Amino acid sequence: MTPGPVLRAALSAALALGLLTGCSADLGTDGAEYTGDYSRHRPLAVIGYPSIGSLGITQQVVWRIADGDADGLAALVSDEQAEGVVEKTAQNWIKAFRKGAGGKVTAEFYDEGSYRQTVVLYLHDTGQIKELYVRPVWMDDRDVWRVRMAEPDPAEATAVAPWVPKKPGELGSTMIR
Repeated sequence: MTPGPVLRAALSAALALGLLTGCSADLGTDGAEYTGDYSRHRPLAVIGYPSIGSLGITQQVVWRIADGDADGLAALVSDEQAEGVVEKTAQNWIKAFRKGAGGKVTAEFYDEGSYRQTVVLYLHDTGQIKELYVRPVWMDDRDVWRVRMAEPDPAEATAVAPWVPKKPGELGSTMIR
């Protein structure tokens, strides 16, 4: 007997949910947490070629900034820093970019994405630009993507490097310095 359309649709939905949950686990978050975050926030517009990990961590950074979650943002750090640097950086990013992170955001991914990526966030509602560096770190016997957070000075946190284009896509997502 062949399954009917309703049964096929239910099986397809179950398979898709399993795949999405499995992918989100690779991002270093609980599948339910990732799904909840995804449903509560605007999706990122993406330019370039992110890996699953670099896209996932970038989404999480934007979500934590938009939510004003300094502890959650600081937990995404890639490197050990001097005491207070990560926490101060998280506070700076939230103070400077929270309004823009809650609106339309384009993330442009540069470099080859298997071992690190430079990501430029364009916060359309505020016209702000934020450059991130993301990379995998070894945790719990696997690579988990994290973000570099070492900008305890508010001016440094909001500075835009000279190479960063004013509009997404102007460099064709290639690194030029």
